[in-house]
Amino acid sequence: MQVVAVDIGGTHARFAIAEVEGGRVLSLGEPVTLKTAEHASLQTAYEAFRERHGGTLPDAAAIAVASPITGDVIRMTNNPWVIRPSLIPERLGAATWSIINDFGAIGHAVAQLPDADFEHLCGPDVPLPAQGVTTVCGPGTGLGVAQVYKHDGRYNVLPTEGGHMDYAPLDGIEDALLKRLRKTFTRVSVERIVAGPGIVAIYETLAELEGRAYIHKDDKAIWTEALEGTDSIALAALDRFCLALGAVAGDLALAHGAKGVVIAGGLGLRIKDKLLRSGFDQRFVAKGRFQSLMSGLPVKLITHPQPGLFGAAAAFAQEHHAS
Repeated sequence: MQVVAVDIGGTHARFAIAEVEGGRVLSLGEPVTLKTAEHASLQTAYEAFRERHGGTLPDAAAIAVASPITGDVIRMTNNPWVIRPSLIPERLGAATWSIINDFGAIGHAVAQLPDADFEHLCGPDVPLPAQGVTTVCGPGTGLGVAQVYKHDGRYNVLPTEGGHMDYAPLDGIEDALLKRLRKTFTRVSVERIVAGPGIVAIYETLAELEGRAYIHKDDKAIWTEALEGTDSIALAALDRFCLALGAVAGDLALAHGAKGVVIAGGLGLRIKDKLLRSGFDQRFVAKGRFQSLMSGLPVKLITHPQPGLFGAAAAFAQEHHAS
């Protein structure tokens, strides 16, 4: 069966044709990426994909959305689109459809992808657990979090809003970062730091602590300078970002009772090499009396180029195979 897989984030909407059978994804076609800011709605973006695909699409849709899936009106967390699930057949021409939280979709990808689509980050270099919980988290426009629970050859995915838990600073620099953010946000969640836009606050905090004059830049500019190594403060901000991500991933694993952790998101792939030598691993295990427990958890990076699309198709396959 063919299905249109859709992965809608804060900045981009991605589309591809997937083939599914028996609750699994058999193949995923070449993706098309559209900017959400250039389209008024999911419907107009879907129509643009249909046009690029020759004017016809399968009448089944698997949609992953960067938002909680509640009720019949879904308002995106980091983009202005509004999605009404009951209107999907009418607006998209999809007689059969599924809609899932974007990190729920990543969870399905984690459950179905082979070991070759994961790269070891820290902890024991062993496969992800075949039983119990795997925590999935990843920075992008926001911070997505999900759990994958495996038992007796089956799995369940639990999307969460763990990216909105309170941020906990661990040293004087992070105290200063939290103080800075509290001037704007009464409550500071981990997503304010451990997501793409969070690099701005980290950068400006470090510059002020060093007494350096700086020009306000957007997060894209700082990420570019950090990854290219052209600005020393941007590079230091990237180091700090990796430390914070390690701490947050460890906190989530503790809260979930996880047996393994997967870092996902497009940003995770971009900073892969930095994560491996940044101190991410030390922050991940630095949980006081539970340091030994944390040292025993395998932590992986998902390297599949389109886990959101793959996962949306996998979620569709599971739902409609079961029904």
